[in-house]
Amino acid sequence: MVIDSLPINRILHPKLPFWQSTLHRAGEKSMRHFWGTGLVTLICMIGAFMYGGPAAAFKVMILGVLEISVSFDNAVVNAKVLKDMSNFWRMMFLTVGILVAVFLVRLILPVGIVAVAADIGFMDTARMVFDNPEEYSKHLHDAHLAISAFGGVFLLMVFLGFLFNAEKEHHWLGALEAKFGSLGSIEGISTIVALALLMGVSTVLEGAQSATFLYSGALGLFVFFLLDMLKHCFENPEDGEAVADVAKKSGFISFMYLEVLDASFSLDGVIAAFAITKDPIVIMLGLAIGAMAVRCLTIYLVKKGTLDELVYLEAGAMYAIGILALIMLTSGFVHVPEVFTALAGALLIGAAIVSSLRWKKNNPKAAEEAVAA
Repeated sequence: MVIDSLPINRILHPKLPFWQSTLHRAGEKSMRHFWGTGLVTLICMIGAFMYGGPAAAFKVMILGVLEISVSFDNAVVNAKVLKDMSNFWRMMFLTVGILVAVFLVRLILPVGIVAVAADIGFMDTARMVFDNPEEYSKHLHDAHLAISAFGGVFLLMVFLGFLFNAEKEHHWLGALEAKFGSLGSIEGISTIVALALLMGVSTVLEGAQSATFLYSGALGLFVFFLLDMLKHCFENPEDGEAVADVAKKSGFISFMYLEVLDASFSLDGVIAAFAITKDPIVIMLGLAIGAMAVRCLTIYLVKKGTLDELVYLEAGAMYAIGILALIMLTSGFVHVPEVFTALAGALLIGAAIVSSLRWKKNNPKAAEEAVAA
């Protein structure tokens, strides 16, 4: 009877102090959320080893680590959207979403972009991926400006939506952030800022580059507003429409929004991956590990209520996204190493976590109410 009353980890690990045993149990519970990452990592590493031996497996591991390191802010923003979605759409995000992220976003979409940018047939471009990866890499780098403009504007609109939000309860930067939030009452302020930046950068570029940048940026705005419009339409049901039908439509639009968000984050990473290897199979396997890790981390943040507990975490991720958007939009004439982007994001999120823990310590009652809500 005495033994039955003890925590199981005290029995399995009798030499551990109670606090270490408790942490061990918490760690085991947390790891359950990442079984998908472990499974995909194992499959990809075995596949890489069978495909190209130890060298290919090592490159896959490096690509996976890099993808995860620059995608934590992506997971935080995903969690913000996903926490309002049903369990069905969360599972779709984790299953169907990973197939879309790996095969469509990281393999098929870049091929389509190269085919359009280089005026080559899609099937000819697909064959080029395997027959002449060096040339494909060159074409993909040539399309970098268009990719950066599209992704940069989309991410910028996500950031500006956070910055110019007068309804935010917590302001990480204090009065300055509150002032920016109050500007949200100005109709279309986010669009005005995005267009001003888009036109300003285009004046620095020359001829065809300027036109490509403007067109791709405008396409990013169009996709953002299209998804936003559809979301609002489905959140306002028609007379007599069942609530379940409205929820399904809204969930689908939110799912599509997450996939476009993932594409905006990841296409730049696809290009950067060619600096490590030109082999498309190795790149896809490496980025697949990162994509699955981001999804599992997103689900973990939602189920643990981390965004409610760490009140400034979303702000840290959003400012990291703002920096990434600016880097992408200015990449046509300013080269910023990928390591800077990763470090900037990590430092901002780390600082946000520290600030959140300090706020939680100083406001225990408010913190409990936030988690309970």
